Amino acid sequence: MARSQPDERNQVLVNAVVQARTGSTRLPGKVLRELGGRPVLDRVVHAALAAPGIDEVLVATSTAAGDDAVAERATRLGVPVVRGSSDDVLARFVQAVDAHPCDAVVRLTADCPLLDPALVGLVAGTWRTAPGHDYVATTLVRTLPRGLDVELARTDALRTLAATATGYDRVHVTSGLYGDPERFRCLGLVVAPAADDLRVTLDTADDLHALEGLVDALGDRTDWRSVVSVLRARPDLVARNAHVRQKTLAEG
Repeated sequence: MARSQPDERNQVLVNAVVQARTGSTRLPGKVLRELGGRPVLDRVVHAALAAPGIDEVLVATSTAAGDDAVAERATRLGVPVVRGSSDDVLARFVQAVDAHPCDAVVRLTADCPLLDPALVGLVAGTWRTAPGHDYVATTLVRTLPRGLDVELARTDALRTLAATATGYDRVHVTSGLYGDPERFRCLGLVVAPAADDLRVTLDTADDLHALEGLVDALGDRTDWRSVVSVLRARPDLVARNAHVRQKTLAEG
């Protein structure tokens, strides 16, 4: 399948969209919980703003009344807000690129409070050097701790997917891209040694307990190598949420 390249005569734009909502079933309101003295959403937005190669940062939340607080917080952080369906997150992303046009969009989730700006920039920069790819991510082959996830999708590929996607592909936004490699050209970034046995995402109270200890130990450090180094040295922190089972795609 032939793919056109972005028009090199014009600036190639890469936006970051942070998806956030308060309606988590396992830890309601998790994206606005305090972590190290500031809300989790603040941490994710600030990481995106600090990432090289990102032209604009947006927060995409739902129109549900419970997410008014998310929209208000994003506005206070000075980033645009797009609001759409609670369940059709893919449509929410299309709304975001309609309102703020770009050639590619980096998908970030607000339950990943330790995002490394350098990783976000690496994914964006990799796509800029190889823009024929429809999907570039650190998760195609997972070698980083869960919770340092960065995914990028070409805007035209995302629109193509949105025209046909059904079921959980509309909830998980990018699963229809990496799930169909014959249709979409995908590129994965990996690190060595692998650290995918570690968990720094926020989905349960035990995750929050683990993250609180990790943030205290990290201090001002924000790079993924420091995250891995601290956790390798502190098995007590790893044990706080090592038992948490990640939901499957079908479970949402």
